[in-house]
Amino acid sequence: MAVQHTSGHVRVPMACIHTSSLVRSAAVASEAARESGGSGASAADLGDLIPRERIRNVGIIAHVDHGKTTLVDCLLKQSGALLGSSAMQETRVMDSNAIEKERGITILSKVTSLMYQNHRINIVDTPGHADFGGEVERILSMVDSVVLVVDASEGPMAQTKFVLTKALARGIHPLVVLNKVDRPSSRPDEVDSELLELFLALGASDEQTSYDLLYASAKEGWCTSDLAEAGTLAETSAGGNKSAGSMVPLLDAIIRSVPPPKGERENAPFSMLVTQLEANSYLGKCALGRINSGTVRVGDKIRVLEPGTGAVREEGKVTKLFLRSGVQQIEMEQAGAGDLVSLSGVPTVGVNATIAGPEVTEALDYVPVDPPTISVTFSVNDSPLGGREGKLLTSNMIRDRLRREAETNVALQVVDDGKSESMEVRGRGELQLSVLIETMRREGFELSVTPPRVLFKRVPNDKKAVLEPYEEITIDVDHKSSGIVIEKLTKRKGELKSFIDVADKARLIFHIPTRGLLGYASEFKNDTHGTGVMNHAFLRYGEHAGAFEKTRKSSMICLSSGTATSYALNMVESRGTLFIRNGDDVYPGMIVGELSKDGSDLEVNPTKAKQLTNIRAAGKDETIRLTPVKPWALEEAIAYVNPDEAIEVTPTQVRLRKRILDPQVRKRSSRKQVSDIDQFVD
Repeated sequence: MAVQHTSGHVRVPMACIHTSSLVRSAAVASEAARESGGSGASAADLGDLIPRERIRNVGIIAHVDHGKTTLVDCLLKQSGALLGSSAMQETRVMDSNAIEKERGITILSKVTSLMYQNHRINIVDTPGHADFGGEVERILSMVDSVVLVVDASEGPMAQTKFVLTKALARGIHPLVVLNKVDRPSSRPDEVDSELLELFLALGASDEQTSYDLLYASAKEGWCTSDLAEAGTLAETSAGGNKSAGSMVPLLDAIIRSVPPPKGERENAPFSMLVTQLEANSYLGKCALGRINSGTVRVGDKIRVLEPGTGAVREEGKVTKLFLRSGVQQIEMEQAGAGDLVSLSGVPTVGVNATIAGPEVTEALDYVPVDPPTISVTFSVNDSPLGGREGKLLTSNMIRDRLRREAETNVALQVVDDGKSESMEVRGRGELQLSVLIETMRREGFELSVTPPRVLFKRVPNDKKAVLEPYEEITIDVDHKSSGIVIEKLTKRKGELKSFIDVADKARLIFHIPTRGLLGYASEFKNDTHGTGVMNHAFLRYGEHAGAFEKTRKSSMICLSSGTATSYALNMVESRGTLFIRNGDDVYPGMIVGELSKDGSDLEVNPTKAKQLTNIRAAGKDETIRLTPVKPWALEEAIAYVNPDEAIEVTPTQVRLRKRILDPQVRKRSSRKQVSDIDQFVD
């Protein structure tokens, strides 16, 4: 029976759903999988070459924090794909990166698979943050459909629009899951209507707007196509019954709605587009991708074709073939068109390259990602404290590391600016670049990093006209905080497009230059007392918005080398906010605080010690009490620094400094400043 929704359109009829065939207990997961024709498969079964008609390739896409990774966890555990693995007791098993686990976000797309009703379902989990949108764009070439996960309380957000735009442009018919419907604040009917409006606004076809709709609670582990049943399951789960419902309806919908992969196996040569590179300590570089045509076996001769040109980069042979199931890699002897596999044997392969048989001469088409919008400059740490902590210090080491990163992350661009000690790195946002810097510092690098700068563009037929990137920013705040948010974003050239009530929050949608967002995150957190949520996504390049008002006060700059003393800091603290503590090492040109008043930078001496004499003081010395100092987080430092400043990054410290340490040279340089537009136009 078709399900009628408040949005006024009719869904595709849902098949009969059985919810008792899967249970969550690890002790009976294997038996349940066999009963449902599912994942009681052995490693040998998973590694077999199966017909294309029994393969489903699907991506999981959503806005950040809408529950993609939790949903994938639930599918893997209930299907039995994690049986016998320690990951059965873990959460967010797909987030293997240390930074991903710490921050609770997905940074790199991950591929896994499970067996259900004699079908192999290949699943690709993708990042939800806009800064890592390049990962989403790449995986769309690997899948035949997507599961669009939307929070039933928040509704479609900025990244929802971005990922859906990319999916619809490729002709993909999404399967929609409204997650977190068990929350008291959920509003599934309203969110369904908002989604339909978004589909229509993005130019979706009639077939694409007739998407299957499911209601789920990935955290509780159930899914259904019936809203009334979802309410019953939510009440049952709230009562402590964790065995109610399962993810079977979603698995059934994937098998029914997702088309099998296309591609000839028997009478076509082997070809595969590389979408991701993996490091293996025994095999070296492994290439992950979807086989476009033909079949490949271990020992077959292959060649690597350059993307675009088709020039032969390397020839070799397949040494290993892998299929990922759950969190394990299973060796395969052969694979065919439609399979998502990793192979080794061609160490110089790169992302977007084509791996093919010797008879293939043309490279496969690849999807170009959106261009970067901001950049930072990496250089050696030339401060007086440089070299004390890190092991990787030289410009050549930094350059090699950045080039390796650019090989695997196509959303990043590394540009050698002609100076031997520095390189420019271009990316999508502050978070993406801060993750790269954090990764490098954990590897033992010491760096000096400039603040982010926007990449401008010239108008082709008008050299004087300049375009700059704009973002669509979605903000959910308490009503009492909406005024200060609107005021500050307006000063940053933001244009308010929408103001609506969502539950007990006010939702503000702005179009704002990317420049206006640089450094705003920390202000937003303070203005909303940590209760606001801000998300943004690239919108377009538009006309230059003009100069901004100054948003940050001046700095207190150290003028001497040594160790900070409480005596000196006590006198300096009355001038503003300190960034250093008693006993910290300092050097000339280091930023030690922020002035409380606007004006020019102030040079201070935090190393001054109290003079000791033989004369007894008439009064008793007062006890010095300094305000506690919060250490800089990397993202906060990146958002805070001014264009003439830099960030010193070591394995254990984040310090702020002037780019030019010598005060006399710094003053002369300030008179010769070049505008951002002239200096950083693309």
